[in-house]
Amino acid sequence: LHFAQRLGEIFCLCFYCRRCDSGLRLNWDFPGSDIKILFSPDAEHCQFLCTQEAPCLFWAFIGPDCLCFLKATSSGKPEKQNPKQGTTAGYSLKSCTPSLCKVYENVDFPGADYRTFFTVDYKACQKACTDDPFCQFFTFLNGNLTNLFVLRYKCHLKYSWSVPRTPAVRALADRISGFSRKLQIIPSSQTVCQHTLFPNTDFPGYDIEVHQAGSPELCQVLCSAHPLCTYFSFVSNKFKCYLKNNPNQMVPKDASGITSGLPSRSCPHVTTYVGVDFPYSDIRFFPLNNVESCENACTSDPSCQFYSYITSSKFNNRCRVCYLKRVITMPAPPRVTNLADAVSGFTLRNCFL
Repeated sequence: LHFAQRLGEIFCLCFYCRRCDSGLRLNWDFPGSDIKILFSPDAEHCQFLCTQEAPCLFWAFIGPDCLCFLKATSSGKPEKQNPKQGTTAGYSLKSCTPSLCKVYENVDFPGADYRTFFTVDYKACQKACTDDPFCQFFTFLNGNLTNLFVLRYKCHLKYSWSVPRTPAVRALADRISGFSRKLQIIPSSQTVCQHTLFPNTDFPGYDIEVHQAGSPELCQVLCSAHPLCTYFSFVSNKFKCYLKNNPNQMVPKDASGITSGLPSRSCPHVTTYVGVDFPYSDIRFFPLNNVESCENACTSDPSCQFYSYITSSKFNNRCRVCYLKRVITMPAPPRVTNLADAVSGFTLRNCFL
């Protein structure tokens, strides 16, 4: 028990008790210790990505390539530091209050489009993004384009996941997993909650994305949160959720062990999964006597999105351990490139003043 408690204290010391260091170190690098590489439009956005990635403690941003390197060490400090032209480095803002209000001129966020239309300027495009519950970021092509006349004044609304997606799901007899009860995982757009699931049925083809999910109901949540998902199929023995897009037809096929269904955009879904583990993405852990206390701990912790509870422990047969977890849910463009006369930015729902 004392060993488990001490590990939890060390984990807390590394991840939560650090003094806020929001400074950017221009032309400086923290080489090595990479845990993830993402695209990012600038150093501030890279810093926010590090803040939301559970194990990330510090980062480095290579400006010309728009690449964000998320990093961590057991000591909580960079193993190396050195000057490097064109690179900016810094620390997580986990103990700070982030803001995501900037727009980026002459920058494009290619891909992730789900809706396009014309607006008079980028401010109208950003407002449309803010008003649309699915929109996370946008690109606006202004009226100065010379080679792309037909694309002038075009507003591209774009999507990235704001719903926490478990990076892996596996069956383990001594695990119980679930989500924070405070989690708002579906934008409310209807007043009537309708669950429509079809057991032992597959809707083959038209896949747009594949994710890990603990149940058909959670797969339905993911489909409901994606603006292009018209229906889904869940393969139970692999915990695979196939999101599909075909607004014209839905052809069922008998298939044992597969559940298919339709999106339900007004139904919040928080379920406890017995015998299921959500590995990785830990933010901290500690001993608790029962899974209800673990769920309460996740719900009361503003950083926690989901959890896994171990009903037996290698530390002590009487010690049961609760792991709190989170993943990145802030807007993250799949690519960032330079494009003259383009303006890109994020929904103002993520702007904290």
